[in-house]
Amino acid sequence: MEYYGTLGEACNNVEILEKMFDYGMTGIRLNIAHQSLSEASLTIGRVFKAAKSQGIKPELVIDLMGPEQRIGDLTRPLELKEGHKIKIGIGEDIPIRRVTLETFRVGQELLIDDGKIKLEVLKLTEGVPKGGAKGDKQVMAAVCRIIRGGRLISRKNITVSDAPSDFSTLTEQDKKQLKLVHQYGVTGVMLPFVRGAGDIQLLKEELRKNDADDVRIFAKIENRAGYEHIGEITQLCDMIVIARGDLGNAFPLWELPKIQKEIAQVCHREGKPFLVATEFLHSMEKSPVPTRAEVSDIYNAVLDGAAALMLTGETAIGEYPVRAMRYLVKTANTALMTSDPHIKELLDLP
Repeated sequence: MEYYGTLGEACNNVEILEKMFDYGMTGIRLNIAHQSLSEASLTIGRVFKAAKSQGIKPELVIDLMGPEQRIGDLTRPLELKEGHKIKIGIGEDIPIRRVTLETFRVGQELLIDDGKIKLEVLKLTEGVPKGGAKGDKQVMAAVCRIIRGGRLISRKNITVSDAPSDFSTLTEQDKKQLKLVHQYGVTGVMLPFVRGAGDIQLLKEELRKNDADDVRIFAKIENRAGYEHIGEITQLCDMIVIARGDLGNAFPLWELPKIQKEIAQVCHREGKPFLVATEFLHSMEKSPVPTRAEVSDIYNAVLDGAAALMLTGETAIGEYPVRAMRYLVKTANTALMTSDPHIKELLDLP
């Protein structure tokens, strides 16, 4: 069983990382959308130093940007209140790339930060872009109503309802990072929003160009296209990632457990290992103890046959990264040691 944390301010410390490895962490994820390999070089050094002190050769997995859409950098965190209005666009309160803005339509729902924040597009406003001709008007912003508020920080993901999914598989930033995988000891690459076999083929070709065929490919299933083409995706990647954050935006939330189980079943049938991620111990970003539902979620993911589990915000920005890793590993190990003969047979446990 593999256990992953996610790098961030909360665990950017050798002593904390040592404790996480000591409790059973086997690898760590770096989200390229927040920090490039070169920007995270000191942090990566701390990871390898901490792992060495515990006698562990760690997995280092980078999560590419891919076709995933995100907001830009905010000047400060925003507290969004239900019923209020806010602008999202070029140089606005919530900055966004033009390629994303161009998919906006009046009446659309915008889900930000794995759906924690929900906006409705009320109006699109036009203007002349910087350096453009006087008559060259383009959509510059969207006026939105806040349907579900919350605290918003920079570079959170955004899902646009009914928007086309023809964004590039790899961004230029992704390609730059792939050239550096061996230099920084990267062992795996996560590709977000995989839509089909073609996306994996493009990543394989890019890795081949950089003599990095030995780097594992983690295919993140987090949209309808990926779910519908899961069979062909399993044939080309090394591991499927059931990324429940955006997957929970692509389907009604009450259907998410069913979708998770179905993906797991396909992986079993195809003999493909899978990793489950997102909000296993979300409450532990603030609380030293998880909820009963959270530990049950971990236990059931293991009984479903997961080969790997991953924490995200719990270790990146949470207040209790070490405790969170301890609860993840201990709960999963309890599931692995289950005394139920039927489950043992199902999971091929000794």
